[in-house]
Amino acid sequence: MDSLTTSPVVDVLDRLLAEARAADQPLHQGFADGSYSVRQMLEDDARDFRWLCRDQIDYFLNIDPQFGRFLHMAARARRANQIVEFGTSFGVSTIYLASAVRDNGRGRVITTELEPTKAERARTNLSSAGLADLVDIRVGDALQTLRNNLDGQVDMVLLDGAYCHYLAVLRLLEPHLAPGSLIVADNALDLSGEYLAHVGDPANGYLTVPLPFHPDRGNTLSLYTGT
Repeated sequence: MDSLTTSPVVDVLDRLLAEARAADQPLHQGFADGSYSVRQMLEDDARDFRWLCRDQIDYFLNIDPQFGRFLHMAARARRANQIVEFGTSFGVSTIYLASAVRDNGRGRVITTELEPTKAERARTNLSSAGLADLVDIRVGDALQTLRNNLDGQVDMVLLDGAYCHYLAVLRLLEPHLAPGSLIVADNALDLSGEYLAHVGDPANGYLTVPLPFHPDRGNTLSLYTGT
């Protein structure tokens, strides 16, 4: 079974990706002409991520289709039963992950989003894709929403929220990881370097490689080996 390439999932993704291209065009134009950069966004994020979320409320800031397909395939290969996503936005990456759970025949995606309006849009999009029953959307600060009600092990993690909190979120989830759990980080260019140092040190129980999707933005895949 492959729900990713069949209706209604493929129809919803096609619509959302088109909407995202239009909505995020000013941001990507800034990246292209040099008037804004990922590093500047990181600096804004580190200074006041709540302000940044409100300022970019209409931006999707989503992964691209190739990265999404990679997430789907990784979740299926891992046969992930419980996936945690930090940073829902409008639910594009959530759909890729939830469709993998659907095809695996079991499991759920727990995703957390700071902005209630984005979370509500994500709920609508997941419902349209026929995946709402597989997703637990938690609204609020991830360091609080992910603190409880994580039953069993976490097989896969997607870090795609406020970059400055990647390490804190991962540490919160570490007690639930098992050897073989996968951690994917989008835009892992935290200014302090602490996240990359942590997952880059085998003594901490990780093996990490860069991903080819937008390599200038520091996307990584980590395998948890256990400590």
